[in-house]
Amino acid sequence: MSNEPIALGAALASFDALWSPRIVTRVNDYDVRIAKVEGEHLWHAHDDTDEFFLVLEGELYISLRESAGERTVRLPRGSVFTVPRGTEHKPYAPTGAALLLFEPTGTPTVGDRHDEVPDHVDATTGHALGF
Repeated sequence: MSNEPIALGAALASFDALWSPRIVTRVNDYDVRIAKVEGEHLWHAHDDTDEFFLVLEGELYISLRESAGERTVRLPRGSVFTVPRGTEHKPYAPTGAALLLFEPTGTPTVGDRHDEVPDHVDATTGHALGF
């Protein structure tokens, strides 16, 4: 990890892959990840951790399957949302978005329980930023 400031705009400009997060830095045992997204992810759940989303650019929707039924939250630019651990969810961005995520180091992008992983989703625990 760098001990120098990191400009998120430059970090986002350093890669094009969608649904393939890059690790910007670490805070204690958590990765701070950025990702470019467009289209749909997949239904999945993280059994042991919450998932934090901050929309840096664009707009993100997250469908949730909860005990009261299914609902969708809309996150415009600058919005934050935390998906509680164990909650099935599916992020999607019809017109694209850039995100910042906080997750425990080693957390897979497709969760612990998930649908079949489509080709456009990178099943990873995050990639090095590489710039």
